[in-house]
Amino acid sequence: MSRKKEKNKGKAVIRRPELVELSPSQVTDKYSDYPSNGLTPEKLASILREGDGGDVLRQSELFEEMEEKDPHLFSQLQTRKQAVAGLDYEVIPFDPNDERDKEIADFVEQALNSLEGFEEDLIDLLDAIGKGFAVSEIMWGFKDGRTVIKELRSRHQKRFFWDSLDDSFKVRTKDSPEGILLPCNKFVVHRYKAKSGHASRAGVLRIISWMYMFKNYTVKDWVSFCEVYGIPLRLGKYSQGASQDDKKALMRALRQIGADASGIIPDGTEIEFITTEKTGSVDLFERLARYADEQISKAILGQTLTSDSGGGSYAQSKTHNEVRHDLTVADCKALATTLRRDLIRPLVYYNFGENDRIPYLRFDCEESENLKDLSEVISTLVSQVGLPVPTAYLYKKFAIPKPEDGEPVAVPFSQVVRTDPQPAAFKAFKASPGGGSQERIDRIADQAIRQNAPAFKVMFAPVLKMVKDAQSLEELKAQCENETILKGLLKDMRAGDFEELLARTMLLADLEGRGMEHE
Repeated sequence: MSRKKEKNKGKAVIRRPELVELSPSQVTDKYSDYPSNGLTPEKLASILREGDGGDVLRQSELFEEMEEKDPHLFSQLQTRKQAVAGLDYEVIPFDPNDERDKEIADFVEQALNSLEGFEEDLIDLLDAIGKGFAVSEIMWGFKDGRTVIKELRSRHQKRFFWDSLDDSFKVRTKDSPEGILLPCNKFVVHRYKAKSGHASRAGVLRIISWMYMFKNYTVKDWVSFCEVYGIPLRLGKYSQGASQDDKKALMRALRQIGADASGIIPDGTEIEFITTEKTGSVDLFERLARYADEQISKAILGQTLTSDSGGGSYAQSKTHNEVRHDLTVADCKALATTLRRDLIRPLVYYNFGENDRIPYLRFDCEESENLKDLSEVISTLVSQVGLPVPTAYLYKKFAIPKPEDGEPVAVPFSQVVRTDPQPAAFKAFKASPGGGSQERIDRIADQAIRQNAPAFKVMFAPVLKMVKDAQSLEELKAQCENETILKGLLKDMRAGDFEELLARTMLLADLEGRGMEHE
């Protein structure tokens, strides 16, 4: 691909970003006409037809209410959003071998990492999953001679619409309530296509709006049913000659029994409790509401076993989880594409030039693997197949930080044996005249003691000093029985050298033993 990079190095960027907040939040953004109140098929169809014409105001308000009123729907959308927003991300140079591209990628990654609440910004943009689109305004600024992103401010969907004449996407502002075209490099517009067609009709919530309405009817009827049949009917009976005061007293008693489980009635009156067995009807409401929830889960997560309670084998659950993971991967790719186009591209343009190549944004959406199995596979590929595996991949895959220059690192035991200077002594023992096994072991012990006498002297110096300073045997005995003194003594004793000596001696003994086995 041809480039003009070299020609544009050091070239000043002509255009500057728009620093003025174009579409500040308004008080009306917080309120709604609550279109879900008294929602009927006719009213829902009318709202959706308005969305078809490009005016998504009432549709956006309805979708917002649906999330607030239906806990199941809300939890499914949150699961979908958090699956992406909680992932790590990285900025990849357009060409990893090009120094200019790596410089640009590092700058972009620092810019994104410096954004406070970037995870929340991602959740705002992922609101497009339910509503079809989501918009955030970029607040540009300057720092140290660079153009930076100060903040991403989410804008409510009802502030935007599609012009019915030319289908252009516009935003309503305080100065232009009729709407204006979105300025270049000022907004991040994330679109989600649950299905093919216009963006105003592509949101998941539009697809499940009918099921939401039916479930709403079902729950209302269920509540009414419980009010009627959940508490037995209390029927009061009074005698033929009862006065109005007696009737009022009886009615008060019925109400008190319902609220306080107590009451008084005039003599000669009667209260009867009438119960109705309607277990089949209760089950009908519950099954219908559960069916609606299952359809909502299918529309949002693509499956039901990871969201709804119910039976299913392990294989089924695994398959359903794979379906959900596929949606997460698709959401990651779509969001990364949007951010690269509407956020990263202008950031590179303002700071480097219009001819420089744009880095990629990638979310770490791979499923967690069994690290033990993975290590065995990599070991086989490297040792038996000879496949070259980059160390950078291993550091990233196993989440191991790369050691700094001069930082101590762990080494395998075999490497410790090869680099240990002590085996020279072992060779001397092997070259010495023969003798029995016990004699050779004794020589190893004697040689180790002679060579490491300085280590013993250093380690036992605090003990010898305590013995020397003691005025009597009784005082020394008392000191040895004092736990505090003993703890201080052990702390002063440098046992590191002795531990190293012991390890080396055991190693030599092991090697000597192995050598005797093969003689």
